[in-house]
Amino acid sequence: MSEPIVRFFDRLPAHAAAVLRGPVQGTLRIDLDVDHRTEHWLVTMTPGAVAVTRESAEADAVWKCELDLFADLVSGRSQSIAAVLRNEATVSGEVSLFLAFRRFFPEAPGARDPRTVGREALDGECDRP
Repeated sequence: MSEPIVRFFDRLPAHAAAVLRGPVQGTLRIDLDVDHRTEHWLVTMTPGAVAVTRESAEADAVWKCELDLFADLVSGRSQSIAAVLRNEATVSGEVSLFLAFRRFFPEAPGARDPRTVGREALDGECDRP
C-alpha cells in the first residue's frame, strides 16, 4: 500500500468534523485493485465523525477503483466524480455516502473556488470609474 494513501486514511478522523457536517451515516467500503488483488478500507461515517478499518465487511456502499487512480485522488491530480463518469471507478449501494466521502479529497493544485474568482472579477469592475 502506498504511503500517501495510508496517510490519507489516517487523517480522516481529524478532518471529519469539518467535512461531514450534514446528516450522513453509513459505511463505505473502498476496494482498491492492485496487481490482481484487492486492498480494502472500511469507512464508517456519522455526522462529524469517521472510523477507518482495513476490513472487507458488508457496507452500505462500495467504491471500486485501481490503486493508482486512488493515489491520484489523494494527491488532487484527479477528481472522483470525473473518474466515475469515465468508468475508471464504480460505486454501488448508497451513492450519497460516496458523495460525502469525496469531500475528503484535496482540490487540484492551483484550483480556486469559482465564487472567489467571481467576487474578484466583480471587485475589479467596481473599482473602475
